[in-house]
Amino acid sequence: MKLNLTKPLVIFDLETTGLDLVKDRIIQISYIKVYPDGHEERGNELVNPEKPIEPMITQLTGISNDDVKDKPTFKQLGAVLAEKFTGCDFAGFNSNHFDIPLLAEEFLRAGVDFDFSKCKMIDAQTIFHKMERRNLAAAYKFYCGRKMEEDFEAHRADQDTEATYRVLMGELDKYAPGANEDPEKVLENDMNKLAEFSRVNNNVDFAGRIVWGEMKDRNGNTLLDEQGNPRLTEVFNFGKHKGIPVADVLHIDPGYYSWILSGDFTYNTKQILTRIRLRESKLNG
Repeated sequence: MKLNLTKPLVIFDLETTGLDLVKDRIIQISYIKVYPDGHEERGNELVNPEKPIEPMITQLTGISNDDVKDKPTFKQLGAVLAEKFTGCDFAGFNSNHFDIPLLAEEFLRAGVDFDFSKCKMIDAQTIFHKMERRNLAAAYKFYCGRKMEEDFEAHRADQDTEATYRVLMGELDKYAPGANEDPEKVLENDMNKLAEFSRVNNNVDFAGRIVWGEMKDRNGNTLLDEQGNPRLTEVFNFGKHKGIPVADVLHIDPGYYSWILSGDFTYNTKQILTRIRLRESKLNG
């Protein structure tokens, strides 16, 4: 099945020094950029993380310190990757939970202000878990009819990217309208709907420090929009201001903004908070 695209889709995967969004770094990035006309462009880069790769990570990925010592850093690659990815939507396996948040951090550390809020983010793992609830290897066997180890080398970004691409195509084939009798197992070949189906939380920032919450009036009643749906606003999801709209906190406790900017929070959280602050300043200015 050909993907029904209105703009390019980047299917990608990362290998990293660990799972900490603040402290860990990318050691390999691989992607397949699929254009609306079906043309495919592939990229695969080893990245110098500027920190040691632990033996456990080398054992898992096969990527050693020697492999990356002469490779470019992400700071050197960031501008080129941002240019390739601008105007694209994104897809991956567990990408909405880890790969995209870490990629966003790496861009910001490199001084590249890449705006993921303009991108649709499709997570083949979320689709899979909601439909079948298993992992990538099981997904590959289920949707592609073969064992993943027969076709790929495990825990390499380029291999997992290829497998994820095939799984996503297989998901769309299996759950195409009219392909099966279960009305609850239908997926349309539409990036907007796939991105919405991939969403599993109401986070505003990737780390979930700020979430979408219902707007309330002074009596605690939910405010509704013209369609009768709850109106939403950004709300803090941690600390002493948990549950309070960000705009209100910026007004009643302006020092909280400075505390977050100087604290051990992700660059993405700080970026989102700064955008809200600038927006509120313009509205109240």
